[in-house]
Amino acid sequence: MRFAAMLALGLMLTGAAQAQVTDQTRAANAQMSQTLPWADREDEDFASRGFIAQWDQPQIRAADGHVVWDFNAYNFLTPDVPETVNPSLWRQARLLARAGLFQVSDRVYQVRGFDVSNMTIVVGDTGLIIIDPLTSTEVASAALALARRTIGDRPVRAVIYTHSHVDHFGGVRGVVDSAEVAAGNVQIIAPEGFMEHAVTENVIAGNAMGRRATYQFGAGLAPGPEGQMSSGIGLAISAGTFTLIPPTRTISHTGETLTVDGVRIEFQVTPETEAPSEMNFFFPDLGVLCLSENANASMHNILTPRGALVRDAKAWADYLTESLRLYGDRTQVMITSHAWPRFGNDRVRDFIAAHRDAYKYLHDQTVRLMNAGYTDREIAEQVRLPEPLASRWFNRGYYGTMMHNSRAVYQRYMGWYDGNPANLNPLPPAEEGARFVRAMGGEDRVLAEGQRAFDEGDYRWAARVLNNLVFANPQNTAARQLLARTHRQMAYQAESAIWRNMYLSAARELEQGPPQRAASVQSVDLVAATPTSYILDLLAVRLNPERLGARHYAFNLVFPERNERFAVTIANGVLVHERDVTLADAPTITSARATFLQAMATSSMARAVLSGQVRIAGNRRSLEGLGEVFDTPDPNFPIVTP
Repeated sequence: MRFAAMLALGLMLTGAAQAQVTDQTRAANAQMSQTLPWADREDEDFASRGFIAQWDQPQIRAADGHVVWDFNAYNFLTPDVPETVNPSLWRQARLLARAGLFQVSDRVYQVRGFDVSNMTIVVGDTGLIIIDPLTSTEVASAALALARRTIGDRPVRAVIYTHSHVDHFGGVRGVVDSAEVAAGNVQIIAPEGFMEHAVTENVIAGNAMGRRATYQFGAGLAPGPEGQMSSGIGLAISAGTFTLIPPTRTISHTGETLTVDGVRIEFQVTPETEAPSEMNFFFPDLGVLCLSENANASMHNILTPRGALVRDAKAWADYLTESLRLYGDRTQVMITSHAWPRFGNDRVRDFIAAHRDAYKYLHDQTVRLMNAGYTDREIAEQVRLPEPLASRWFNRGYYGTMMHNSRAVYQRYMGWYDGNPANLNPLPPAEEGARFVRAMGGEDRVLAEGQRAFDEGDYRWAARVLNNLVFANPQNTAARQLLARTHRQMAYQAESAIWRNMYLSAARELEQGPPQRAASVQSVDLVAATPTSYILDLLAVRLNPERLGARHYAFNLVFPERNERFAVTIANGVLVHERDVTLADAPTITSARATFLQAMATSSMARAVLSGQVRIAGNRRSLEGLGEVFDTPDPNFPIVTP
């Protein structure tokens, strides 16, 4: 009770001081402002060009009434930059907040500012081609409705998914009906490998990635001068219904062409770049090039802070070189999956070349220093873009950063180990923190060093010192409060929107503890599209060997409606499954897959068996206790405390 009372008092005190900005932060932001290319106002033109109309309601709501998107959330973005925001990030957020329907060219329109991503609409001979139907059905439906007020109530003839991330396909049922797709009236076009990666990229590590994504995107942070300031490439992720309709046509190789509703399209496949499955494409009769999420109004992430497989910076640059060669001379307008278009052949070619060079420089110079013996942390302090590239707004670090990306390139080649045996077997954070505190002479001395570093504006060191103290003793309220203040100053200085989000999320969690959000509800479409083998892999990584003990299980699993049969064994702390194999003398569980998954997820297997929804043939007693050996991961596990 004493600690809770102290923390509550601390929250009352720090709550009023959250927006306090130190002299060092003011100086850092002022210095940053002096280095920015303010004379380059090309983006101000491009972000506004072609504006037609905005949505006529302040919010978009779901059927149950909850707010999916709030158009007023970023009304605070005035021309005056507050002390609590990096001036470069403030500029970027203001441009991203320009929401509505925009005409890109004679037959191409975009809806921007309805989600973190864009929806592009191409007018065909008889209907519409939708590119990237946003994250959720509610915003996608509203975006299409807004467009139809200008271009007419034309039917959707095709949907193109540029790549396998949910913010580019999740709203598909808001623009087309699956029956129309099944009837062959609507094509769904995607790059090869789309379904595999769309439904499996986050399956096995989904809980950890989801928790870290709350930090990356600032979930729970209110937009504002002391809060969330966009995601760097878009405002935020809409809070609606995620859906998926599988592709009816996949694009497998560069040079493949299609004519869709009278519109010719040339494709370039770009796997293992921003997404495992991704493609660019060109409309030769319109002079419009779509570079998907391989080109942005910011440097992107080679490794996202939420977690993912490391992307290939060299391949990314090489594909942009190929794009320039294939389409550069013929392009008049370039569109992307986020932010605003580029207009004019010279401006498009200039952008592709300069953006390409940023990724190429990142890769090549990281590898050069790596081969000279520098570690990832040392390289991150050295690799900076040369002035001709750094002075371009679109190469700045609003989303990805040179520091993080250079470490990702290092990790792709070398892994986490830096070659120094002192780092071969380090102590866990709590144990190292305890020894750090002891070596410095106790908690008071560590806190004093953290305060000294904070007062001098040495926030990176203050964070490291205080983090050790918090992990050594998470009940040290003064350390938590000072570390929260430290994170806020770093947030206020951060040019990267997601760095800001992560610092502010950490500060909030130090003061209030981990969030108490419920486990996310999985999209019915995504679950239905996930191969059973991946679901069994997910069960395997949730197997708790301590609960299993010396027990072992063996059974056959049959899903008749999918014509699937699996042999499953659980022993020695591992679950192994094989498709189209039958274990002799083992019980057989037969059920609709959805029923089986629901019973497993809700610990209601016994009830499902008694009701006859799940049938077991053979020795039922050999399956007793099966549901007890799997963990249900906590979606709110602590990050900034032990």
